[in-house]
Amino acid sequence: MLKKERYQAFIDYFSQNMPIAETELQYESPFQLLIAVVLSAQCTDKRINMVTPALFRDFPTPEHLASSNFDELFPYIKTVSYPNNKTKHLLGLGKMLVEEFNSEVPETVAELTKLPGVGRKTANVITSVVWQQPNMAVDTHVFRVSRRLGLVPMTAKTPLEVEKHLVRHIPKEFVHQAHHWLILHGRYTCLARRPKCEECQITHFCRYFEKNQGLVPGKKPKK
Repeated sequence: MLKKERYQAFIDYFSQNMPIAETELQYESPFQLLIAVVLSAQCTDKRINMVTPALFRDFPTPEHLASSNFDELFPYIKTVSYPNNKTKHLLGLGKMLVEEFNSEVPETVAELTKLPGVGRKTANVITSVVWQQPNMAVDTHVFRVSRRLGLVPMTAKTPLEVEKHLVRHIPKEFVHQAHHWLILHGRYTCLARRPKCEECQITHFCRYFEKNQGLVPGKKPKK
């Protein structure tokens, strides 16, 4: 299967079967999403959704974070991964939003990555989810699934390489959705240790399935 055909099959399937794909993080504003994504690094969305209601209630604006301190904020997020560093990130993030961005979440990747705790992946999430910019955040699920499907070559060894391949070949209007398609497929079907190939509906264009199951669509299994 040619790369162009593989990408088209990917878009055709998910646009028909998962036309609405959204983050599983719970939020009501760009500021809340920013906080949730920063906290979600190496942590599950389920855990983040457990701690953010109280956090959002008591720290509803960047000003509240900026005027807080470590001892006050830490208890709210102590159950997430790396709580010490994330507490420091949130305090610095709130202060910078107030002092440099008029308490507004910036709308560009370049500006977002100036904030403490915000790397390229987080910035891509914010810009694609909030403003539907054609940016691709590559987490472990996107990295794994895009390589398994054959959307990117196995020689793509870094998140940035995978990001560039995906953005280059996915039409701009689908990039922000494709991010969620890949994440959700990786989270619930194409699992890291034991992918559920027997349940998967896209094995007909999956390079991993062709190779590891000894199957090619339209041909009999190898003996």
